[in-house]
Amino acid sequence: MTACSAAPDAPSSPAAPVVENKAKAALTVTPASGEGISPAGPFQVGVTGGALTAVALTNAEGKPVKGDLTADRWVATEDLGYDKVYTWSGSAKGEDGAEVPVSGSFRTLKPQRLTSASMNVGDHETYGVAMPIKVTFSSPVQDKASVQKSMTVTTSTPTEGAWAWLSDTEAHWRPREYWKPNTEVSVDANVYGVPFGGGAYGAEDVHVQFKIADRALVVKADTKSHRFVIYRDGVQLYDFPASYGKESVRDRVTRSGTHVVMQKEAKRTMTNQKFGYENVPVTWAVLISDNGEFVHEYANSVPQQGRENVSHGCANLSPANAKTFFDLTMIGDPVEVLNSSVHLSEEPQFAYHDWALDWATWTSKSAAKN
Repeated sequence: MTACSAAPDAPSSPAAPVVENKAKAALTVTPASGEGISPAGPFQVGVTGGALTAVALTNAEGKPVKGDLTADRWVATEDLGYDKVYTWSGSAKGEDGAEVPVSGSFRTLKPQRLTSASMNVGDHETYGVAMPIKVTFSSPVQDKASVQKSMTVTTSTPTEGAWAWLSDTEAHWRPREYWKPNTEVSVDANVYGVPFGGGAYGAEDVHVQFKIADRALVVKADTKSHRFVIYRDGVQLYDFPASYGKESVRDRVTRSGTHVVMQKEAKRTMTNQKFGYENVPVTWAVLISDNGEFVHEYANSVPQQGRENVSHGCANLSPANAKTFFDLTMIGDPVEVLNSSVHLSEEPQFAYHDWALDWATWTSKSAAKN
């Protein structure tokens, strides 16, 4: 028997060496350099293919700008100054172990002038359901779209609303319908570094938080029936007799339309030289329009209240009824004047004429369309 023999195994080839491609650090610096940079930013450094080891942004005096640093990003957490030079420094380490420097220098813009902003609402205050938000600027705004885009209103309850420019120095925001009670509102006018047009820029940001009252107090002031009816959350509380502005004299007519309570004074003197009276004392005066319309007591017109309009534009109530309303109402409550011959208008003296405009007209005054 012949034995079979097997062929010897072929020698194996040595394995090819594995080459690991490690990434180099790639940096994005914003801005790395330049002139006329907005001091509002953003100012940041990002890295891919590695990690930031140190980043600093310093002013001309060597003072560092505050910022947050993570492995892949550094972001400034404060605004910079106008017309200042800033310098980047630091480094990132790539996956390949190589260090890549962070460097650069830039200058922020120099405004021709600064424009400041202020608000009609106070921080942590409470207002009635008709309260508009008014932002007033210290000089006329040319680039209204730019400024409007920097202003936001945030609400705890879903609320449809919009900005409207009622003059070159005033932007108002109001909801389409009255606010819902208990709504919490934050207003952020982040105008610092924002171009206002004509070489003007925002002087500083303004932030306010306020709340809408836990009830909806609404007055129906009917000049034809001579009644002053107070509702709370849709339920009638009081029905008072009243006397409104004399209809036969246009300048004495109480304007129809939704007014807003603006101010309360327990004692006040009334003056209108055009109609020949000066320093007439009244009590429980509630201002509902900047043209001089008040709700207040006037004992002398009690015989006419509920029967005839004899005032110079105010709503007259008896002393006891005026006190009741004074105690119930707050800034921002609506007073809906009905059935008079003259309507609340957009004239400048009617500071809170926001609700005199229908929604289509209101939204047409926005400078930044959605």
